[in-house]
Amino acid sequence: MDQLHLLWEYQQADVEADKKENAIRRSPTRQKLVKYREYLIEQQNTMHRIEDEVAAMADRLEALKDAVSRTDDQLRNLQAKIENEPPVNAEAARQYIADARRYQNNITAYEQEIRKISKDVGDRERLQHDVKLRAAKAKNEFDKLKAPYDVEFKEQSKELEVLRAAAAEKAKAVPEDLMERYRTIKRHSVPPLAPLLGDQCGGCNMSLPSAVSKKVKAGELVECETCGRLLIIL
Repeated sequence: MDQLHLLWEYQQADVEADKKENAIRRSPTRQKLVKYREYLIEQQNTMHRIEDEVAAMADRLEALKDAVSRTDDQLRNLQAKIENEPPVNAEAARQYIADARRYQNNITAYEQEIRKISKDVGDRERLQHDVKLRAAKAKNEFDKLKAPYDVEFKEQSKELEVLRAAAAEKAKAVPEDLMERYRTIKRHSVPPLAPLLGDQCGGCNMSLPSAVSKKVKAGELVECETCGRLLIIL
């Protein structure tokens, strides 16, 4: 048996192993587990984001409360100053009034922001509670599927090991340079070998020049000009 046909036999075993590996990867149970895991990660990220937002809001609330306290002190100091140093004219009176109004407006603005942030914190805490409930439900569903899937995966993995071992055994009969060529082609065309069907590539179904067909029939290593697969006469 020539090298190309030995490679063809290896490809048959390699294809079977790939099919099994793809079947494991596309397992409905595995797909569900992946979705639950991705959802749990998403909920964890949401929780971290909410925690960061609440922490930032708490810092801002402390800063606002300090600002209110300082402004209250300024307002009391102004009142004491007015009592100790009554305005001597209308301009001084207007200045006292303007200062008092500014302090009071600042306090009002701070208190409005405090109320808004307090509401936002409450909203975040309720959202956090909902996220925790959803995450707990998803984790419960994940755990229910994980145990049976582990058994399924173990059995399927054993079958895959057998198929990979069979393919590896056939690969021993193929020269390494030809195996390397096979692997290179497999990166862009699967399967890497295709039969010559008349004057067409059995991989991409494109017609080939007669000169190319003759080379293949003569036993030369020829790649399809369109898809790059190695052509073989079966």
